[in-house]
Amino acid sequence: MNKFQLFKTLRTHNSLADKRNPAVTQNKVAKVFLWIGAAFILLYLIGFAIMFALIANESHSTTASELIFGIAPFILALDFFFRFIAQQTPSQQIKPYILLPISRYTCIDCFIANSLLSIGNLTWFAMLIPYSIMSIVFSEGIGVTLGCLAGFYVLILINSQWYMLARSLINRHIAWWVLPLIVYALIFLPAYAWEGADMAKCCQFYADGGYLLATWKPLPWLFLFAVLAILIYINRRLQYRFVYAELSRTETTKLHHVSQFKMFDRFEETGEYLKLEVKSIMRNKNIKKGFIFATVAVALLSFAISFSDIYNNMVVFWCIYNFGIYGAMILVKVMCHEGNYIECLMVRQENIVSLLRAKYYFYTALLLLPLLLMLPMVVTGKCSLMMLLAVMVFMAGFLYFLFFQMAVYNKQTIPLNSKFVGKGSMETNYLQLFVNILVFAVPLILISVLKLVIGETPTYLVLMAIGFAFIATHKLWIRNIYRRMMKRKYENLEGFRSTISN
Repeated sequence: MNKFQLFKTLRTHNSLADKRNPAVTQNKVAKVFLWIGAAFILLYLIGFAIMFALIANESHSTTASELIFGIAPFILALDFFFRFIAQQTPSQQIKPYILLPISRYTCIDCFIANSLLSIGNLTWFAMLIPYSIMSIVFSEGIGVTLGCLAGFYVLILINSQWYMLARSLINRHIAWWVLPLIVYALIFLPAYAWEGADMAKCCQFYADGGYLLATWKPLPWLFLFAVLAILIYINRRLQYRFVYAELSRTETTKLHHVSQFKMFDRFEETGEYLKLEVKSIMRNKNIKKGFIFATVAVALLSFAISFSDIYNNMVVFWCIYNFGIYGAMILVKVMCHEGNYIECLMVRQENIVSLLRAKYYFYTALLLLPLLLMLPMVVTGKCSLMMLLAVMVFMAGFLYFLFFQMAVYNKQTIPLNSKFVGKGSMETNYLQLFVNILVFAVPLILISVLKLVIGETPTYLVLMAIGFAFIATHKLWIRNIYRRMMKRKYENLEGFRSTISN
């Protein structure tokens, strides 16, 4: 079997693993809505293409190809950060192939090739192709048009490998977030090469380089292919190192003081699960990283919307988003980490009720953090205290009610510690993504409609009334969730067991 045949076989195995994944059924339902959302995104990209084409056609100082390459750093920066939302670094299916007589890098090469051949790398062409037809083809010719599209495609491939490298390092340690910040600071460094931090001259710098690509000058192309080759080589070595480090890891036990968290004893059985939640965050790498990411995101966003004027026109949206970060990053995966020991939770009747209540109390209490961090907005007059309280109560009530519904449908175990080695390759749960979109869309639509009908203050009173209603009845809807979980008990147990990484 040659390398190409081996690559095809591994792609077939990955495809079959995705089709047999327990989450595939619920993903099919959510994918319908996400395809609708993707259609709207494509329409937005086409709209941007029309806007940039009009600018290019009216410009007498810059050609159309120079304009699109001038804004390329901004497009690639957006592409990089959007990949964190829409694309996850899938776990490597390495274990089944370790003892086979194939190269140790075979699975890693297949993984990298899949990332290069991903259809997601063509997303920006929904903007680039219409723009090229409207502005480049008739003014600069077919050759320049093809050069422009080909150059952008290579840049996007470089971006995909850069994302994979950065994501892998960040998964290892949160301190690696410094690397993307340094890289993008260097990319925009030409803006500061001239007095006054002239961003226009920065764009001109990249426009000149892009024009050389579009006109098929060999040196820029050699430079791009060299960067792509270097990133692929680094990714190949890095992925291999991380994957096999996890496969050969040895468990070490350190003796240390264990806090009893006696403050939770007053809550009886629910208090025991509060202790479990806190200790899980403290002891397990993946849960700890998710919690740290969420907390850092809350702090940074709170600082940005409180002390910057950039977000003044969308204060309500960013407040909703800030209050929803813990839910979107952690609660939407409720029961996925517990899938590692789900049989223990099933031993005693209604254990899961107490577990869900503990999670609800813990993450509701955490909403006080963004509330406190956003209080400077009230002092500076950017928003009212009533708005902050209304959004917080609505989040704790109705929106957390939506997040907790995922306890019924989540049936894919997420490893507590391992990150690069997994039993299944499908980590993107489209139902979870759909619920996140729904949670952030519902309050925005509701607030917009109610403000038009009844005014601002009554709108916030209605939000608080809805939120308090769901908070007051949380025991009822949590028990309802438990009953529905029990109806799907064996289906969910099978899913959790089949996706546990041993």
